[in-house]
Amino acid sequence: MGKSHFTRRDVLIAAGASAAASMLPLSALAQGKANWPKSLTLGTASVGGTYFIYGGVVAQMITEKTGVNVSTQQTQGPNQNMILVDGGKIELGMITMGVGLQGWNGTGWANGKQHRNVRAVFPMYDTPFHFITTEKSGIKSIADLNGKRVGVGPRAGTPGTYFPMIFEALGLTNITIRNGAAADMAGQLGDGLIDCFAFAAGLPISSFSELEAKGGVRFFGFTDKELATVTSKIPELTPTVIPKGTYRTLAEDQKTVGMFNFFICRPELPDDFVYEMTKAIMDNNAQLVQGHSAGKETIPANADKNTFMPFHPGAARYYKEKSIKLKV
Repeated sequence: MGKSHFTRRDVLIAAGASAAASMLPLSALAQGKANWPKSLTLGTASVGGTYFIYGGVVAQMITEKTGVNVSTQQTQGPNQNMILVDGGKIELGMITMGVGLQGWNGTGWANGKQHRNVRAVFPMYDTPFHFITTEKSGIKSIADLNGKRVGVGPRAGTPGTYFPMIFEALGLTNITIRNGAAADMAGQLGDGLIDCFAFAAGLPISSFSELEAKGGVRFFGFTDKELATVTSKIPELTPTVIPKGTYRTLAEDQKTVGMFNFFICRPELPDDFVYEMTKAIMDNNAQLVQGHSAGKETIPANADKNTFMPFHPGAARYYKEKSIKLKV
């Protein structure tokens, strides 16, 4: 495995947030709420991806504003989070809605088993799919990936689920897929053990930024024809754009596909607690953005990005108070 390429600051933010969350005393709000849980676990994802950092910040915010201690647990990502929350192994999780849709219906990765002991809480951010390679690889387009080794993150994560589907939709049948943590995939690209790192996470991806800082990398995206093909065959993916300047050397907007992320919870969590948890995040966006810039999309108006999963009644109450019309 290659060296881990994530910033020390990113790890300190996430680890510090989780540690702080576990040590904060119960607030006045939580005191007297006999039916509230004393502690909760939030499933995030591997080091080097956005979930790891964003999840740590969210855990800290929920803890300090509700008084319920929330700790984070590293997982393989959305698929495993869906399984763990559904099975009652953890109470909180983060998923992309494509992965969530497959889990809810028992299709795709879920292999016929429906995972429906989960409820939507709040929208997180859009996850664009994008690619980074080295200049020396000679890769300049998605079509150039045929015959190459491509790292796509953990097998149970969103990119690990969807990039093989994307390649199949585009007729690229001679790609060797490699799985592993985001930081390890970045390390393998830097060490020449893979030819391309394809990932999906909130912008900017710390592992991509670290690779760019070392120099000699290239970003590339989808052609209009590729976008049309992929979105017609995989309709839960929608066209989106990675804005120029997201990375220092990204000089123009990059066309790609994406899907929205949502925060989920167990159905039996108390309504008044989930209301306060939703309020803690939705009403304090500036604090969230300080922790990770992807949080700028964590706003009530994006609740309509969920089109299939029932909202927890506590969360639904919050959106009703904000006059947000939900689609489910």
